[in-house]
Amino acid sequence: MTPPALPKPRRAERRYSLHVHISVLFTFLLLITGVVLGLFNYRQTTQIIYSSSNELFSRIQEDVQHDLLNTYQPIRHLLSLLALQESNQAADHYQRMALLPSFVQALRDNPKLASLYLGYDDGDFFMVRPLRTQALKDKFDAPKNAAYQVWTIDRMGESAMTETVQSESAYYDGEMNLITRRQNLKEKYDPRNRSWFASASALNEQITTAPYVFFSTGNVGTTLARASGEHAVIAADLTLDDLSATLAKHKITPSSEVVLYDANGNAIAYPDSSRLIVQAEKAQLAKARDLNPVLAALLDHDLQGADTGNLQLAQRNWVVSRTHLIEGGPQGLELALVVPEDELLAEAYRIRWQGALVTLAILLLCLPLGWLSSRLIIRPLRSLVQEAEAIRRFDFSQPSSGHSPVLEIDQLATSMARMKETISSFLSISASLSAESRFDTLLARVLRETVDISAAQGGLIYLFDADTGSLEPKGLILDKQPRDLGEFALPSFAEHADDMPRWLDGPAHGGASSTHSLGFDEAGVLQPVFLTFDSPRVHLAATGLHNRQGQTLGVLVLLQRDTGHIEDDAMLRPERIAFVEAVSGVAALCIESQRLLDSQKKLLNAFIQLIAGAIDAKSPYTGGHCQRVPELTLMLARAAADSDDPAFASYQPTEDQWEELHIAAWLHDCGKVTTPEYVVDKATKLETLYDRIHEVRTRFEVLKRDAWISYWQGVAGGGDEPQLAALRDELLAALDEEFAFVARSNLGGEAMAEADLERLAQIGMRTWTRTLDDRLGVSWEENQRQSRTPAPALPVSEPLLADKPEHLFERGEKDRMPADNPWGFKLDEPEYKFNRGELYNLGIARGTLTNEERYIINNHIVQTILMLNHLPFPAHLANVAEIAGGHHEKMDGSGYPKRLKCDEMSLPARMMAIADIFEALTAVDRPYKRGKTLSQSLGIMVGMCNGAHIDKALFALFVRSGLHMEYALRFLQPEQIDEVDVEALLAKIA
Repeated sequence: MTPPALPKPRRAERRYSLHVHISVLFTFLLLITGVVLGLFNYRQTTQIIYSSSNELFSRIQEDVQHDLLNTYQPIRHLLSLLALQESNQAADHYQRMALLPSFVQALRDNPKLASLYLGYDDGDFFMVRPLRTQALKDKFDAPKNAAYQVWTIDRMGESAMTETVQSESAYYDGEMNLITRRQNLKEKYDPRNRSWFASASALNEQITTAPYVFFSTGNVGTTLARASGEHAVIAADLTLDDLSATLAKHKITPSSEVVLYDANGNAIAYPDSSRLIVQAEKAQLAKARDLNPVLAALLDHDLQGADTGNLQLAQRNWVVSRTHLIEGGPQGLELALVVPEDELLAEAYRIRWQGALVTLAILLLCLPLGWLSSRLIIRPLRSLVQEAEAIRRFDFSQPSSGHSPVLEIDQLATSMARMKETISSFLSISASLSAESRFDTLLARVLRETVDISAAQGGLIYLFDADTGSLEPKGLILDKQPRDLGEFALPSFAEHADDMPRWLDGPAHGGASSTHSLGFDEAGVLQPVFLTFDSPRVHLAATGLHNRQGQTLGVLVLLQRDTGHIEDDAMLRPERIAFVEAVSGVAALCIESQRLLDSQKKLLNAFIQLIAGAIDAKSPYTGGHCQRVPELTLMLARAAADSDDPAFASYQPTEDQWEELHIAAWLHDCGKVTTPEYVVDKATKLETLYDRIHEVRTRFEVLKRDAWISYWQGVAGGGDEPQLAALRDELLAALDEEFAFVARSNLGGEAMAEADLERLAQIGMRTWTRTLDDRLGVSWEENQRQSRTPAPALPVSEPLLADKPEHLFERGEKDRMPADNPWGFKLDEPEYKFNRGELYNLGIARGTLTNEERYIINNHIVQTILMLNHLPFPAHLANVAEIAGGHHEKMDGSGYPKRLKCDEMSLPARMMAIADIFEALTAVDRPYKRGKTLSQSLGIMVGMCNGAHIDKALFALFVRSGLHMEYALRFLQPEQIDEVDVEALLAKIA
């Protein structure tokens, strides 16, 4: 009999280790990703290479077109308006003088205008020319204080043979006061012979001449003209110097070339503007092709109707562009740009090849690493499964197992399912507690969250006071409602008090968590709480709050009614207590962090005020400045935040932004710690570490002694004693008067007349005799400066006042600010670090500071920015340096140190600028000026508004909100507080 066939054994389900799954998946994804990224990177970089030049050229062309439009359009509008004036038709220059105010205002408003003038069909001429530079004044032999030249030509007579010409040049100062008139006896100018007159007369529209070199100023410019009535043509000379500066900004690479030229090939604008004018028989425009061989090649190159193309010259490929611009003359202008392709696209080439190499390297490296890493990952997973299960129970001994096609993942999934609820709750509480930034709110949340997670009906938190060391109740919650601690009269306990309850004593002194079931008679200090619970017994769990160092910060107490239900003691179970301990650990860390953060903020604030106080204490003349500016800045910021003005609608600072502004205001002048005190406090022109007027006085004393010596020598030699005495007295009186003048000049003033400078030079030419070697007993550094000139033989006759070579202190490389500095500083750096020349210092026009010393003063804001940028401020204080470093910037970009404009500055920085200026104007502790009254200070600031130095809207808010008066009552002297008509003041703002 055949035995029955045995059933085939069931084939075991085949499973693969996790590292196999990971390796295969990782390798596949890496290959796909590498290929896709490589192809994408190659296509993108190639596209960048082909498109970058066109986009860049388009932006340059738009910028130049925009600059041309902004240059010509306002002048066209101006001529159209001026052409309508009835005074243009006046018969002679006396009547035409009525045009002078409007012409002068137009020249003031348009600094690019070189002149405005009227030509008449009878040959008369009326021109107003601003004398903005000394070179122009010298060219027309104008007086030094002349601001405008009025050139008039009147022709009288019926024919050229009988015609008489009266030509006159009148010079006016800035206030339009006549200085002098001069007759031009040989006047040959006739506007009727000029192309602008003929063209404008023939056409009933505004004309623009091709750019040319102005014969009067030597600048490159053009003339705009149009008919005014039947017999006159009004015209304006417009300079085009700014176009060269615009092109210089667009010099893309070191070897690139850009030029703007007219239809005749004459260069109109070029980065090196000094090459635009060629001196032949007369000044004329250079040819664009003569500026550079590459430009010549471009002009000869046919782009075949396109705007851009390529050119090969000198074994280099060039990307070229040529664009016609409609502005700039009758036939418009041409913009030509050539850039070496290798320089323009160097970065794109590098990115393309590096990207390809990096992608390939990663692919080759990660294939074996992926396999190796997957094998390494699998090893700790088994331990992780057992650890995760233990974490769920807060027991690290018992592992678990499960079922999955991947063995390790199956075990981990089973464990994670059991841990999910616990970890989710724990993380939720941790995140909730960590998100709180206020201490009181944090305590309330700690209580609420722990009471909820433990299913308790009440909670109480005690904290040790950092100052007294006593254990004090800080929060109470009953039936999910916060309660007032005063209502229950819960006491505080000294750290080692004998009457501290046992349920509190252990956890408070580092002991383990304790659980208790208390009746009313055992409740002690908790009896008022038990009454609220309306329960004869209450279950209690107390756990300590410990910081990172293991120190006890306080005790967390949980309360639960005893209703006789089986679940009443759930809170006392070990796993629940363990979970509460874990949560309380997070709460303790949050509490400690809040305390530390608060302490650090107090420390930082104290340190900031310490620095500000030290800066003010450094100079007795600026004491209080660093304290007053923050007050005023924050006052203005609060006014802006509360304002309904649309300009400030978006300004609603957060708590972090208030802190940022507070810190920036206190540190706005921290760079002054690097400013020499003797420069800040310089009260007279000759003062350095001491006032050198004493040296000058000594020299005058020597000359006076010499006068007496000469007198006595003459008497001893038998001279006429009365005559010698008269000469002596005359010389002594002259010396006394001259020293008094020098001493007065030593005091800083608002302005110094040219005549005073000339007299100083004359006084300085007096000589005195030095018999001692001035190179003895001085420092080696001063000896080095003296060695620039050979030592004279003694005795030597020296000028009474002199600017000597040793007075010049060279500026070392470390003291220079590179033009391409990474911070964007744009300060005008003097050639010398110091100039101690006596005539140079006494000749200071305003105040007491030389240009070199003014640079040192201004440099404090550079140091402020550098110092603050070196501080590791957190992210929410990232703008401290920008706010603190912008209070000397101006809205028109003429401030320092970065020449920022209004839209480049934050609102707080503009606030601080107003606060700094107002405090400086009203301060009474400056050695070089008196504190101004309220009306004077605000009047000056109105001028600053009109000059685009400060923010008009902020200044209006400052005045309308009454902050000036609020500040004055706190910080100004009574005599400084005068009446201010706010509306009349604001009406002066243009």
